Amino acid sequence: MTASDLFSSTFVARPFWRDDVDLSVGDPSGRLPASADVVIIGGGYTGLSAATVLAAAGRSTAIIEARSLGSGCSGLNGGQVSTSIKPSVAALSRRFGDERAAAIHHEGIEALRSLEELIARHGLNCDWQPVGRFVGAHSPRHFDQLAKRSAIQYERLGIPSQPIERKDQHREIGSDAYHGGLVYPQHAAVHPAKLLRELYRLAREAGADYFENCPAISVQRAGGLLQVQTPQGTIVARNVIIATNGYTGPFSPWHRRRIIPIGSQIVATEPLAPELMQRLLPTGRVITDTRRVIVYYRPSPDRTRILFGGRATLSDSPPGTFAPKLVHWLRGIFPELAAVRISHAWSGTVAFTFDELPHFGQSDGVHYCMGYCGSGVSLSTYFGWKIGLQVLGRHEGRSPLDGVAFPTRPFYTGYPWFLTPSILTYRLLDALRI
Repeated sequence: MTASDLFSSTFVARPFWRDDVDLSVGDPSGRLPASADVVIIGGGYTGLSAATVLAAAGRSTAIIEARSLGSGCSGLNGGQVSTSIKPSVAALSRRFGDERAAAIHHEGIEALRSLEELIARHGLNCDWQPVGRFVGAHSPRHFDQLAKRSAIQYERLGIPSQPIERKDQHREIGSDAYHGGLVYPQHAAVHPAKLLRELYRLAREAGADYFENCPAISVQRAGGLLQVQTPQGTIVARNVIIATNGYTGPFSPWHRRRIIPIGSQIVATEPLAPELMQRLLPTGRVITDTRRVIVYYRPSPDRTRILFGGRATLSDSPPGTFAPKLVHWLRGIFPELAAVRISHAWSGTVAFTFDELPHFGQSDGVHYCMGYCGSGVSLSTYFGWKIGLQVLGRHEGRSPLDGVAFPTRPFYTGYPWFLTPSILTYRLLDALRI
């Protein structure tokens, strides 16, 4: 696949989302203060949601961002919004018992509901679209598993879903690549950069300060306080929240040992004819499938393009490395796009955990909130709000995830050397449709 077969004449190596939203911070907070009640490390969805709660409660709150607004996954994701708690309710029941397992899954349901309510309450301009999700079955066996999951999720959790047999799937997607699938009508789509800009506005209006290009170098205890060292100086705080997710660096080895950073890449097609878009994605839903190395895709908010993402490489990499693979997968699902070219390509980092659960709480007096396992749009805003409430000591911040051990592995220091053989194995199994 040559560059002329792949890239349009207008190609840019930047997120499609930046075409219609400005994430530059025009009102910087100025010089880093010597102290604050709370320092939040990480200026994405999590940090901004926590900051809004804390600043509104009268706590002086300083958010420090290593780069710029939107440089992390909050400004780079695909804008798919779900109720996703990754482990099945059966797996969680074996670990925690039936009651707590259901309660943990209900946190995912509440996260989606809470985000939709937040957007409506504040009139956030973020292209919220409650379009639902279609999960394509990669094999007949996967369809049977989806149908069983649908029944269990409704019986135990009240999550509505609808199995779609292969003979009916053209109602959902103009492709024969799947063996039926499952529709989750409550899932949604959002413009992630617009959402980020609006959450930034809410935090600043509540009184939080925001400092860009200000990475944390270290967090150290000093008596009953915490010192956060940065290139702009040291700031002393009563409380610190680490909200860095897939970008957790060496400033906190304890957290870095518990986060598995994985690259995720997205391409945007050049504009497609309206009748073609309608034929390929008639419902406008967000889409994933049951492959182990998943892909995810959706129409752009204006329904002129397809945004297609997946884990083509394991880390941030240039478009020439990952775009050919994503376009190959896209054309495999939609043969009609054999000649389509892409106009945008970009890459970011998501954070998985060893038990596939999000984690928030305290370690050695430092609060943290991270590990959304690819479902960060709803979970990060919701748990960011929760961790802010926990810092305030309010009972609304309690969660069935409180006290869940945050696991790591022996000798793991933050470099996921084990991913390459695992992904190669998964791709082989996917190719065999096992």
